[in-house]
Amino acid sequence: MELILNNEEQNLLMAILEERHRVMLQEISHTHHRDFKQGLRKSERLLDSIFNRLREAAVQELHVA
Repeated sequence: MELILNNEEQNLLMAILEERHRVMLQEISHTHHRDFKQGLRKSERLLDSIFNRLREAAVQELHVA
């Protein structure tokens, strides 16, 4: 899958992902149910991976431009 975003769209998506990541970390720290916490941790790792790839793509784009 390839997704092409302009700078404004990319910045908005990164801000949304960053905010959701912060909220998810808070949810994890306040959750006591083991299975639910494990599911949140898995989602958090996926979200972190997506955010890092998006950030890397933005940095590479700056170097090309």
